[in-house]
Amino acid sequence: MEKIATSFKPKEVCKRLLSVLTKRGQDVIVSRYGLGSKATKLTLDAIGKKYNITRERVRQIENHSLAAIRKSKAYKDSEPAFTELKEIVLELGGLVSEKDLLKHLGKDVSVQNHYHFLLVIGEEFKREKEDDEFHHRWNVDPELSDKIQGALKRIYSKLSDDELIVEGDLITSFLEEVKDLNEKYKNDEVIRRWLSVSHKIGKNPLGEWGKASSPNVNAKGMRDYAFLVIRKHGSPIHFKEVAKAITQYFNKKAHVATTHNELIKDKRFVLVGRGLYALSEWGYMSGVVKDVIRDILEKEGPLTKDQIVEKVLKERYVKENTILVNLQNSKFFKKDKEGRYQNA
Repeated sequence: MEKIATSFKPKEVCKRLLSVLTKRGQDVIVSRYGLGSKATKLTLDAIGKKYNITRERVRQIENHSLAAIRKSKAYKDSEPAFTELKEIVLELGGLVSEKDLLKHLGKDVSVQNHYHFLLVIGEEFKREKEDDEFHHRWNVDPELSDKIQGALKRIYSKLSDDELIVEGDLITSFLEEVKDLNEKYKNDEVIRRWLSVSHKIGKNPLGEWGKASSPNVNAKGMRDYAFLVIRKHGSPIHFKEVAKAITQYFNKKAHVATTHNELIKDKRFVLVGRGLYALSEWGYMSGVVKDVIRDILEKEGPLTKDQIVEKVLKERYVKENTILVNLQNSKFFKKDKEGRYQNA
């Protein structure tokens, strides 16, 4: 993630703002927001124990201190820094997750804490707390924020549970939800940033989007990884290649034998050839070649040898002779007067 350099030093601005407070007021704010030599943020309870006062009293001191800073000359003198910070938020889309915003401003936790304090103290910045729908986020345009969050809710409501959408299609869908949006925001980077504000929409390591609760997005085990790998491949693939791809895409060590065992156990996968697996959702029949022939004949009725071979080869990557050998098994198949095969 590319860092955005500011013309001001956040620690210097914060130091100037804190100078208007009493010693205890300074200490409470420094402790609460992690602005000291240690970047640790203390709770109201921890600060209360230090001063032997209630957590509610600490909260009062915090609120009084923030109000005092906003009324001070130091705050007014710091206006250029707040203006620059506002421009950055707008550049990032006007609505941005707190985590994303702070990462753009600095990698060091202490530096991030100082920028965070400036966002808190700046009157033009609005923080919306994390909830079931969205992560902690900041905005400088409440109307835009409401519009984006409404669009994210509508996008989510249209997703089925295990559906995966390629990023380009999701961005197109999003743009259809916000047609009257300012043109400056209609770029993929900003929209990706808006999408990441959502708690309920997520992206898997292969760059596909869907419901964050789905195993296709929040993949947790070898079977989920295998499903995504085979789906991305788009056609039957050998289990050795599946194991190799899992290691490549997910940075998880996948043993070939373990991968094969997991594929065998899961109904999402169908063995369609020697070591070749496909997804059952692609319409492949389950079972060995004999079972496939029986299913085809049950569905289609009597068929010629050539018709059976043609249909089985659509379901299984096997040699034609393997199909013919199975047809000779009189326990399962018999010929009618016209030489067509049917189930025995």
